[in-house]
Amino acid sequence: MSVEKKLKKEDKAAPIKSSGKVKLEIYGEEMVEKIVKLSGNSGRVYLPPDWVGCRVKIVRVD
Repeated sequence: MSVEKKLKKEDKAAPIKSSGKVKLEIYGEEMVEKIVKLSGNSGRVYLPPDWVGCRVKIVRVD
């Protein structure tokens, strides 16, 4: 199915109720699940060293 047809089909879908959560679909190479640790006035997550220089996306799940 072409992207244009898919977008038109999604536009006609029923609106999602506002529950504070959204559904995300992400394509990638690898995934790790970590707990964010306190680091001064912010949070920190350590990732594998071979990920340095790569683009990543962080999604809060709870």
